[in-house]
Amino acid sequence: MVENMLKTARNLDILVLFVHPNPQRSRVNKALREAISDVSGINIHDLYEEYPDFFVDVEQEQARLLEYDVIVFQHPLYWYSAPAILKEWQVMVLEHGWAHGKNRTALHGKYWLQAVTMSGVPSSYSEEGHHGFSMEEFLRPFEATAKTCQMLWLPPFLTYGTLASMDEGAIATRAVEYREHLIAIRDGGL
Repeated sequence: MVENMLKTARNLDILVLFVHPNPQRSRVNKALREAISDVSGINIHDLYEEYPDFFVDVEQEQARLLEYDVIVFQHPLYWYSAPAILKEWQVMVLEHGWAHGKNRTALHGKYWLQAVTMSGVPSSYSEEGHHGFSMEEFLRPFEATAKTCQMLWLPPFLTYGTLASMDEGAIATRAVEYREHLIAIRDGGL
């Protein structure tokens, strides 16, 4: 109880794990990243930039996670999941005996937020839609991972229609919304 009161009395530190294999070609993820790049209390960590060879430094990543209150996983939806390096990162960093397992609570009480972009429109992510499932259903493995690590799952920040239906104005608006969303979380607006 006291710990929760302390967290709401101060700004939360946010780590954004930016996961895009080719950010130069991404209109939306690039804009989202740029929108938060100058916000104090938010640190962006580009996994593809840090680990082009996919050899994740587990100790460095675990130490980094301990420094933050909120972990944001920002990535496009690739084949109903995340880009490959994020899966590698999860397997290596969120290992049994550190992030979960008997008496292993390194991430207990930290917040998990998925910030996911996808090309389809919202109606395509439904039982009746083209993909047959909602985005919430596609994100269940991430939610289960957060739960296993005793982290607190936040409602995801979803950006639909990134390929065809978002013009530059819509992208700019969504980037501002992302910035405001993370600032609200940082300032205790959970």
